Amino acid sequence: MVSKKRPAGPGRKKMVEELAMVLLKVKALQIGTFTLASGALSSYYIDLRTIPSFPGAYRFVTDCYLDLIRRDVGVSKFDAIAGVPTAGLVYSSPVALELGKPMIYVRKEEKDYGRKKRIEGALNPGWRVLVLDDVITTGTSKLPAIEAIRDEGGEVNDVAVLIDRLEGGGAVLKKSRTKLHAFTDVVELVRALHKNEAISDDEMQAIESQKSGRSRQ
Repeated sequence: MVSKKRPAGPGRKKMVEELAMVLLKVKALQIGTFTLASGALSSYYIDLRTIPSFPGAYRFVTDCYLDLIRRDVGVSKFDAIAGVPTAGLVYSSPVALELGKPMIYVRKEEKDYGRKKRIEGALNPGWRVLVLDDVITTGTSKLPAIEAIRDEGGEVNDVAVLIDRLEGGGAVLKKSRTKLHAFTDVVELVRALHKNEAISDDEMQAIESQKSGRSRQ
């Protein structure tokens, strides 16, 4: 199932607005014209790998994950957290430590020596595993990790990310019997930036138009 839009309560709304300003300040979110790996043009660019270089921002982003998991997923609903390399590991580590949950991670490719395993860490059969990553776009990059965990006897029902790029990721996960939980999405972030006069009308409209155009594809 795709997660429903979360209520914009006072606490969460404030966190989203602060997150938007933090991402812009450390250039983890950039507004402009960018060429993506696919060759497509985009009016924004997200790279959360810069966050750990700024301890205050790193702590705040970790708190956003914790808020999402406690409110939307439920700490009792999973037994372990799986980070998706490489960006997901940056956040799964402090989150797992804070929640007191075991952490594993899924290699992009299995080892070519030893046990040739893809799962690093202790995964007990039947464990419910929360997959954690930084962002979601189409969702296809999450599927190999989900299947690797299931192949090793784990259960995957939920995926948590900080930002949904709104390009169909939730629907792809739904087909894999997995529910997406996103703290926020790119449109909500840019609207928060616009509200705080951090970006112009044209910049906000460019991103909203880009999202609307892709949703019709």
